[in-house]
Amino acid sequence: MIASMIRLVLTNIPLVAFILALLLAVIYTRKAISRAENFLSWLLLLSVGFTSLWAGLYHTLLPQTAAAFIGWQSSPFQFEMGMSDIALGIVAIVSFWRTLEFKLAVVMWVAIEFAGLAYGHFHQIARAGDYQAGNAGVLLGLTVIQMVLLPLLLILAFKARHNTR
Repeated sequence: MIASMIRLVLTNIPLVAFILALLLAVIYTRKAISRAENFLSWLLLLSVGFTSLWAGLYHTLLPQTAAAFIGWQSSPFQFEMGMSDIALGIVAIVSFWRTLEFKLAVVMWVAIEFAGLAYGHFHQIARAGDYQAGNAGVLLGLTVIQMVLLPLLLILAFKARHNTR
């Protein structure tokens, strides 16, 4: 029972981090920033930062397991993707304490990378019928949601800043 619960949480880290980020953004309002930037900050810290770091470690340390979860064969590109995920995770985590302009750069990276990831996963669904949880499940949904939500929150944060001046 406990092992099943641990496996459920670990295979759903991105969803848990996304929900936790939203809850913390409601509970802990950071001073001197807009509501939009507060949500953006928490999502970048947990949903993008922690999850990307987790994914990067997963791809680099357990490449066969990560590939099987996605429905792919393991390849040397897993290490490269893993390192990219680790870099994104660290930058997204650091952005929690940085300026809105810093967050702009991180959101641009996320939006572009996640658009490419979503395209690749949809392509695998259409061409190879890959409906594995790591390719077509919650991860894909969160990828699409975040590639739209994060730029929207960024725009709202810049508008809020402009309106307070």
